[in-house]
Amino acid sequence: MYMKPMLLKPAFKDYIWGGTRLRDDFQKDCDFDKIAESWELSCHKDGNSVISGGEFDGLTLQEFIDKQGKAVLGTNCERFENFPILIKLIDAKDNLSVQVHPNNEYALRVEGEYGKTEMWYIVDCDEGATLLYGFKNEISKDEFAKRIADNTLLEVTNAVPVKKGDVFFIEAGTLHAIGKGILIAEIQQNSNTTYRIYDYGRVGNDGKPRELHVEKAKDVTALRPAKAYPETEIIAKDGYTEKLLSSCEYFTTYALEVNDKATLTADEKSFNSILILEGSGRLSGESEIEFKKGDSIFVPASSGDYTIEGKCKAILTKV
Repeated sequence: MYMKPMLLKPAFKDYIWGGTRLRDDFQKDCDFDKIAESWELSCHKDGNSVISGGEFDGLTLQEFIDKQGKAVLGTNCERFENFPILIKLIDAKDNLSVQVHPNNEYALRVEGEYGKTEMWYIVDCDEGATLLYGFKNEISKDEFAKRIADNTLLEVTNAVPVKKGDVFFIEAGTLHAIGKGILIAEIQQNSNTTYRIYDYGRVGNDGKPRELHVEKAKDVTALRPAKAYPETEIIAKDGYTEKLLSSCEYFTTYALEVNDKATLTADEKSFNSILILEGSGRLSGESEIEFKKGDSIFVPASSGDYTIEGKCKAILTKV
């Protein structure tokens, strides 16, 4: 089985609320005026990651999996029909729409794809930046519908000040919105189903108001405060630190800070995804990859031990 780590090139999205930080700060090679999102680990039909370098150079990650077989994903992925997760960097120059994602049952029945549970890691943010996360208090369906209709929804949503390093776990059904001035790493189910509830009266690139999905949102939104995700401890390891950010049935994610050298393992259970947020260095396994800020690396399952050398901060994700 193929066990060499691979550098990935992302797919890009130029949504109207995006900025230029992914190009300016993360050296993303994209001609869009605005880069709202880079899909760093993706096998989704709306944007595939592409392998950069090595014997599979130019293939999409999905094409690689099709050639090598699902064993490269690990035994934990056997229960999923498709590639289970999608990892993005998101640059919110402006506010995103107030939105909600359906759960698997609703999404499969109505949209023909899985629902979306996700987590956000605040990579950076402007001073005073906030995001929306659930409601201040529980409200009724009637009040929800009324406030959508009369544009007073923001009076009852929960605005949360954010700082670098904050974590938000957004279970399907949780109302949410990324606020302007926030740069986020998002780890999510492999789905692109989003229901917009409120969009500040904006128009899209075609000059028309962007589509809202109010009736579907009424079906799936949990009309209560979101549950705070428990804070975890930073664990000192040999040459690096590790902090568990989130763990659910779809993904487990850690923040790594490598000061010298980190030895990690991709066992038979899951591939490893490494997203470099700061710094540079070298990842060495069955082959070597020189990496820099913004790079995304896929390490196949059963690759065994590999090392990250240098000084960097990264997000490690497993299934």
